[in-house]
Amino acid sequence: MTGNGNADSLSAAAVLLALASAAVWGTADFSGGLVSRRVPTVPVTVISQGAGFAALLVVLGIHGGSIDARSFEIGLLAGLGGGVGLAAFYRALSLGTMSIVSPVVACGAVVPFGVSIATGERPSALSLAGAALAIGGAVLASVEERRSAVPNRARAVVLAVAAAVALGLFTYFLGLGSREGSALSTLTGARVGSLGFLLLLAASRRESLRIGRRWLGPVAAIGLLDVTANVLFALASRHGLLSLVSVLGSLYPVMTIMLAYAFLHERLTRPQLAGVATALAGVAALSAG
Repeated sequence: MTGNGNADSLSAAAVLLALASAAVWGTADFSGGLVSRRVPTVPVTVISQGAGFAALLVVLGIHGGSIDARSFEIGLLAGLGGGVGLAAFYRALSLGTMSIVSPVVACGAVVPFGVSIATGERPSALSLAGAALAIGGAVLASVEERRSAVPNRARAVVLAVAAAVALGLFTYFLGLGSREGSALSTLTGARVGSLGFLLLLAASRRESLRIGRRWLGPVAAIGLLDVTANVLFALASRHGLLSLVSVLGSLYPVMTIMLAYAFLHERLTRPQLAGVATALAGVAALSAG
């Protein structure tokens, strides 16, 4: 990544594109978690990723089918993180409270944030403080989950942390490949990487990828939402510091929480609300910095 020694502000295009990606990601994650409560996680991730890959192939064909090798290779790394992260995230969403799991995973923004700083970007002190707030809020929310009498809730938090790290790496490499080369080649490589991992996971577990016919449409729609969010984020990463764009993209829990509140009538305890609010405030401070 090309370093930048100053704490640059984000362009309007970067802000709008990154926030749009967050909104679409949040909708996809809410839908994926909801479907994963009724359909096994692996088929959901494989079929949704496959639908997104098919859409990318159509776009690639329209653009002549040329692939930038370096961007594709970086995309493969992103896809590996994305495959691991999605499998862990959807499983966590199927076990735990969406309004808790999603903010924990959002703290994966600290991964591209930290790597970007290490490779030359210099966000402001406010952004650094925001990172600390995000981590603290996630810990507070997670502790409340671990005290739950339902064993699966603690497991959901562990899976959410694993997903946070993996999806943080996905975000970093997706942004890196897109800003330094071809966004389309990076996106294509990411789908190949994620699909490859998920297919190996399914084979190792000898899991069937068959789902009821009535679920094919909703699962495919999740994949299309996810790839749309990826495209929006890839474009946003070309207009500002990756450390800040990645955090704006991680605001997707706001959409997930709104949807969970509206459709599932989820309620949070006061400590959980404090944790969620602190995590989201930290993410907002990161982007503002």
